[in-house]
Amino acid sequence: MEIIKKNTHHSSPHHFRHLHNRAFLSKLKQHTELIAALLAGILILLAWSLEKSIPPSIYITLLIAAFVIGGYAKAKEGIEQSITNKELNVEMLMIFAAIGSASIGYWTEGAILVFIFSLSGALETYTQNKSERELHALMKLQPEEAIRISHGIKETVAVSQLEIGDHIFVKAGELMPVDGVVITGTTSVDESAISGEALPVGKQQADGVYAGTVNLNGSITIEVSKTASQSLVQKIIHLVQEAQTEKPQTQLFLDKFEKIYVKVVILAVLIMMFLPYLLFDWSLSQSIYRAMILLVVASPCALVASIMPAILSAISNGARNGVLFKGGVHLEHLANVRVIAFDKTGTLTKGKPIVTDAYFRNEEEAPILKAVANIEAASNHPLANAVLAYCQEKQIMPDHKVTNVKEISGKGVVATIDGEEWRIGNAQLVGEDAAYSFNNGSYQQLAEQAKSLVFIANSDGIAGLIALKDTIRDDAVKAIHAIKKLGIHTIMLTGDNKTTAAAIAAETGVDDYIATCIPEDKVAHIKSLRGRYHHVAMIGDGINDAPALANATVGIAMGAGTDVALETADIVLVKNKLEKIANAIRLSQRMSRVTKQNIIFSLTIISLLVISNFIQIIDLPLGVVGHEGSTILVILNGLRLLK
Repeated sequence: MEIIKKNTHHSSPHHFRHLHNRAFLSKLKQHTELIAALLAGILILLAWSLEKSIPPSIYITLLIAAFVIGGYAKAKEGIEQSITNKELNVEMLMIFAAIGSASIGYWTEGAILVFIFSLSGALETYTQNKSERELHALMKLQPEEAIRISHGIKETVAVSQLEIGDHIFVKAGELMPVDGVVITGTTSVDESAISGEALPVGKQQADGVYAGTVNLNGSITIEVSKTASQSLVQKIIHLVQEAQTEKPQTQLFLDKFEKIYVKVVILAVLIMMFLPYLLFDWSLSQSIYRAMILLVVASPCALVASIMPAILSAISNGARNGVLFKGGVHLEHLANVRVIAFDKTGTLTKGKPIVTDAYFRNEEEAPILKAVANIEAASNHPLANAVLAYCQEKQIMPDHKVTNVKEISGKGVVATIDGEEWRIGNAQLVGEDAAYSFNNGSYQQLAEQAKSLVFIANSDGIAGLIALKDTIRDDAVKAIHAIKKLGIHTIMLTGDNKTTAAAIAAETGVDDYIATCIPEDKVAHIKSLRGRYHHVAMIGDGINDAPALANATVGIAMGAGTDVALETADIVLVKNKLEKIANAIRLSQRMSRVTKQNIIFSLTIISLLVISNFIQIIDLPLGVVGHEGSTILVILNGLRLLK
């Protein structure tokens, strides 16, 4: 039985027309600045083309209309900010320049200034809207309703009402409403919206699914593991919102610089309006004209637009590809990183041991594994779970004929099956001499490979040996290689012993490793690395990694890590894809290059235009085009980072 509550008036044609109109008005509002700028441009072009055939009053009226339509948004913004902050800003400089140009008879030049300035503002707004659209797209990934199964009855409820442990039914083609675990059914899931990976991922019983991913071809029932507000997609939204509001250090410096610079420009303009007239035999109109050109060309519009459009574009790019930056400052820092420290378990490795080797006495595999399955089924130890999973792969299931189960701390477990005592654990539990000689002493070779050894013994002696290992992630070697190609030193910090650490380091290809690290040791080593390399990144996933993440120049958390690690880190790898690290570093380095290009280019243009004005080789139209054209160019250069 399925209970679906529907509100019929919401489905009326009038309602759909209303929604369509709202969407149209919303899109129109997003492009208001661009439409106003283009309309101002059309009015200027119309006035210029009809200048000789229309009365001067109509000609000036057309240009005034261009002033008002094109300059309204920026004038409003400039005036409001000046009143709020009690300081002049770049927008006010442009207002003064446009009015000043018109006041000395250069109506066309003033109108062109307004047009190009409003066009550059529209481009900057486009960058911000693009970043916001990425966020809105993420918000749409989580549906508002879900089908909950309670006592065999299906009912449609708000996603916000779901609680951990609820069972929900997801049909083929639907979005996953929350994070959960599959309990019945099999399917393929499109996780590209979260991870950036194009290929669907197969899901079966016990596999995790994430809110916002698409169930492609099979109906499944999942158990809610996180509420709607705790889901991965909600964490992504929160992190992107934080990133969009946090300014990098370079931008903060420019903000302070702008306040001083604007005052200097105003002072220089006032001086130029009268000093050349008094000292160099310039006419008053000539001095005022040159002062207006100075007001235009010296304004730091291009400089101000050099950084934030590039930062927002890079953050949007990263979010779209599974790398979340909590702010532009972390992008700046990542570009300068010279060493990356990796946690081992759960970061370089999968964090789940698996059986790699198994040897049994006299080919008695089946009965020995039967005893092992029965004993290990009663334990929650990670190695016991891995051994039990191996037994199940061999189609051997426990039947729980076990008595007198006793765990020996640090050694293993002893139990009785059908009156016979079995021991499963390390060499000390089963007898070291017998353990080390079993299977021609193969334990030695396995131990050198940093594998955990589980011996099995009964009344007849050693019955078997099982070797387990926490295997490295599929993309770890490739990721380390890509990072090292960028000239970055790699080091692994792990709490494991030196033998295990050496084996994993050799397998992954990291440059160096430090073993037996407790959390305090990791912090000390990070501080030491910062002293040597200055800029250090740390990648981890656990609570024990949080102090080191906080002390690194850039802390990077695995997306499936603990909440503490995710909160502490500066960057999050959404789907645990280590290969995304090299991409993030390249993106940050590109952003650094683009912002430097923009700053150098804008300062060069300002300097050339100011000098050209002093020696009187440019006029107002060329000053307007040079200054505002450079602003548009730096914004467009920043937008390249969207790709």
